[in-house]
Amino acid sequence: MDKVKCIVAIVERGKADRIVDKAKQAGAKGATIMYGRGTGQSEALKFFNIHIEASKEIIIILSEEEHYKDIYDAIIEAGRLKEPGTGIIFTVPVAELVGLHHREHIEK
Repeated sequence: MDKVKCIVAIVERGKADRIVDKAKQAGAKGATIMYGRGTGQSEALKFFNIHIEASKEIIIILSEEEHYKDIYDAIIEAGRLKEPGTGIIFTVPVAELVGLHHREHIEK
């Protein structure tokens, strides 16, 4: 079976749907979006002396290794991730995977 990559992008809240649409145009078969908040010092915003934690959206996409680069690049472009403060993106190799309905059982 093909090797699988997990693409993870953390972006500003409200931007994930548009980014996922672009990822699908680049070949992603689907995505999971979760909500989170940063815990670093740069994540706390001060507003009238009240600290507000910045909300984030976490996008997770699984892709065959040979197709992930187009999706990865589309996310970077759609999310403007090369600009400071817009988010981060990284990939993780997937060693074992069970449960995707559009494929057979995938194992490394």
